[in-house]
Amino acid sequence: MATNLTDVRLERATERDVPAILSLIKALAEYERMAGDVVADEALVHASFFGSAPSAEAVIARAGAEPVGFAVWFHNHSTFLGRRGLYLEDLFVVPEWRGRGIGRALLVYLAKVAVERDCGCMEWAVLNWNEPAIRFYRSLGAKPLDEWSVFRLTGDDIARLATG
Repeated sequence: MATNLTDVRLERATERDVPAILSLIKALAEYERMAGDVVADEALVHASFFGSAPSAEAVIARAGAEPVGFAVWFHNHSTFLGRRGLYLEDLFVVPEWRGRGIGRALLVYLAKVAVERDCGCMEWAVLNWNEPAIRFYRSLGAKPLDEWSVFRLTGDDIARLATG
């Protein structure tokens, strides 16, 4: 599935895109003020997207050969809907390419994937301080789930819980 938007095209990520995916992950982390949290490297990106049991998928927005944005997603499941959903883990457009419809095009691409795969919902999280993203998502008809809080365990906390 390819999409043209003026000088930008969207392409499903392939193994050759591992360096671009990692670069965009790092740029996103910088934007989100979380650069120190990135531990992913090319080997982990490759395994996550293209290994024997891939856990995520990606689409990359390109201007010529330059990656200017991406979306990363995976499937979750809604027990209430009785169907899988599409969870958008990351959506990012490099600052100099914002305002050109790339973010919207990436979400349209994902909505088409969700329809093709009979997903019951699309979900994602947004940082509370990211007002431009919140306004953008609301403009598309997305509704915040204000009654829910996201919880996370990582690293040592997972290991501690696993030991009972």
